[in-house]
Amino acid sequence: MTSRIQSASPAGGHGNGSGQPPYPAVESPDGLAAVPAAGLGELHDAARRIAANVERVLVGKPDVIRIALVTLLAEGHLLVEDVPGVGKTSLAKALARSIDCTVSRVQFTPDLLPSDVTGVSIYNRQTGEFEFRPGPVFANIVVGDEINRASPKTQSALLECMEEHQVTVDTSTYRLGAPFMVIATQNPIEMEGTYALPEAQRDRFTARVSIGYPDQQAELAMVDEHSGHNPLADLEPVSDGETMLRLIETVRGVHIAPEVRRYAVDVVSATRQVPEIRLGASPRATLHLVRAARAQAALSGRDYVVPDDLHTVAVPVLAHRLVLTTEAHAARRSATDVVRAVLHRLPVPQGSAR
Repeated sequence: MTSRIQSASPAGGHGNGSGQPPYPAVESPDGLAAVPAAGLGELHDAARRIAANVERVLVGKPDVIRIALVTLLAEGHLLVEDVPGVGKTSLAKALARSIDCTVSRVQFTPDLLPSDVTGVSIYNRQTGEFEFRPGPVFANIVVGDEINRASPKTQSALLECMEEHQVTVDTSTYRLGAPFMVIATQNPIEMEGTYALPEAQRDRFTARVSIGYPDQQAELAMVDEHSGHNPLADLEPVSDGETMLRLIETVRGVHIAPEVRRYAVDVVSATRQVPEIRLGASPRATLHLVRAARAQAALSGRDYVVPDDLHTVAVPVLAHRLVLTTEAHAARRSATDVVRAVLHRLPVPQGSAR
């Protein structure tokens, strides 16, 4: 298998001259209606292969890689936030290259325009008509590098495609293929030349992870293995888009008991009542939390969700959506602290998860 990776350039090179996406568009609203589910054993094997592939590039960060896999299986989008040089882009590219599907990469810069992301209509002199040239967002996996270096106007070009899996240009709507995932990296807002992501943009990312600095042993292993060779150059796909659709359908079928569903709602609702929080998690966050918990359960070999699954994914799914008050910032409280406090305070449902 060979991964079809495209380097995104502004408004060109992605169309086929017919006004259609560069791969067959999905007719079903959810893109998965006719896809048979895989077994949990197949899901576990595929996830293990992808994780091992990514670990060749990102050494010593298994928890980060697991959250990335959870997000992929939960039909979500991943935001990787950290300081420069810790492997944000390497994680995104390694995950994309591990799956044999269409991949594009967008380097976000202050002068990037929305049409450079979604595509643009170009006048054809021969036919006398406008033709739509799809932008880099028309791919199964879109890697957005340093997304918060672009203006909010350009960032907003991703809002429709991330939520509705479609793009509207000049009154025409184009469906995106399935699977579809945005993996975006961003630098902390304290860095020069960055814009804070709008709340609407952050809320569309299922999870946020921070890679952090490696420990000395992992960094030494990285120096030994990577200093003379780039492992991304030899990374081969270990799965494909069709397999990922079957795995996603399996995750959709993971059972979540009414008590656990109620617990998920209680956790999200509690974030709206904390005094340190100016803006709590949205109902969309509840849906993302449940989907991520299903994926976490499936990766653990279970076809049902337990409260521990919600605990495992709660911080990555909820923390980046919360807006703290000025007093909380002054007290050096973080959104992660608030989510953990909520989990500690709420009673965990007892009884069978099935």
